[in-house]
Amino acid sequence: MAYRPSTSPSRMITPGHSGLRAFMPTAIEITMHAPVSSTAPEPDHDPRVHVLLCTCNGAAWLGAQLDSLLAQSYPDWQLWISDDHSTDETLSILADFARHHPQRVAAIMDGPGQGSAANFLSLLCHPDLPEGYVALCDQDDVWLPHKLEHAMMRLRPMAGLPCAWSGRYVFTDAQMRPLSLPEAWPLGPSLENALVQNIMSGHTLTLNPEALALVRRAGPVAVPHHDWWIYLLLMACDAQALIDPEVVLHYRQHGRNTIGRRSGLRARAARLSGLMNGALRDWIVANLAALSQADLPLSPKASRLIALHEQAQGAGLHHLLRDFAIHRQNRSETLVLALAKRLQRL
Repeated sequence: MAYRPSTSPSRMITPGHSGLRAFMPTAIEITMHAPVSSTAPEPDHDPRVHVLLCTCNGAAWLGAQLDSLLAQSYPDWQLWISDDHSTDETLSILADFARHHPQRVAAIMDGPGQGSAANFLSLLCHPDLPEGYVALCDQDDVWLPHKLEHAMMRLRPMAGLPCAWSGRYVFTDAQMRPLSLPEAWPLGPSLENALVQNIMSGHTLTLNPEALALVRRAGPVAVPHHDWWIYLLLMACDAQALIDPEVVLHYRQHGRNTIGRRSGLRARAARLSGLMNGALRDWIVANLAALSQADLPLSPKASRLIALHEQAQGAGLHHLLRDFAIHRQNRSETLVLALAKRLQRL
C-alpha cells in the first residue's frame, strides 16, 4: 500500500469551528507544577521539533495522521519513526511518505518489539536523536493544525528549565466522528498524584530539551507506560508540567488502542478492576523500581519517598498512602485507594 493523501470528506474539528463548542472547556483550566519564570534568552527563529512516531500495524489509520502532520502550522518539524515489527502495509506507507516528503523524515528504524512503552523510550533515548524539542506521536490520532504551534508557544517561555506540555483531545469513533471530551484534571500535577495516576497523555506530549535530557539520563527503563513514567520522572525531579485545556488532536477509538477512552462507566469499571486485581499495584511498583535505579536529580521529597519504599520492601504500598498525601484527580477514586489499602490490595 502506498501513502496517499486522504480523499475522504474531512471530519476534523478545527479551532473556532462551531462543532467544537460542545467540547470546549467552560473556563481556563491551565495548571502548572511549581510555576516559575525563566530568564533564558529566546532564539530568534523557530526551533526544530523532532516528532517521534511509533508504529505497529497501523496501516488502517496512518495516512490520516501523516496528512495531519503535513497540515501543521508550525513550520520546522521532522519525523523520527520507530516501527515495532509491523506485518501489514505500515512500512510501505512510511517509505512512500518519505519518498514524497524527504525533508520531513529523518529516520525510519526498527523498534525493540517489546510494546509501546519500550518503543517510545528506545526512540527517546536513541543515540542518533539530536537534543532539542520532541513531540510524541501515535499512529492512529489526527492532529489539529495548531497542535505543534500551540505547544511551542507554551514551552518556549520555559527555556532553560525542564518542562513538558500536554494538551487535551476529543475522543472520536473509528470514522473520526466526535464522541466526547475527557474529564479535566482539577487538582493539577504533583508527585503525590504521579505515584498513582498519569495525567500527561503520551500522544499529546511535547518536551523541551531539558526535559528530554532528564528522560535520556534515566535511559530506556522497563516500565508499563512511557507517558506515566515521564510524568512521574518530571515530578520527582521538580520539573515543570503544563496541563493545557486546549483541544489539539482527535483520539480515534477503534478497539485496538493501547489505553483507550478513560471516561464512562466501562472505563471506571476497568480502573476499579485493575486496582482490585493488583495490576495498578504492579505498575506503581515497576515505576518506583525504575525511579530508584535511575541516575536522576531527585527532589528531597522524592528521595524520601524512595527511601521509605525501599525500607518497607514486601510490605505493599500502605506506608506511602499513610505518610504521603497520595491522591488521584477524582475524590471518589482516591477514596477507593483508601479502601484498597484496607483490603490489602496495595
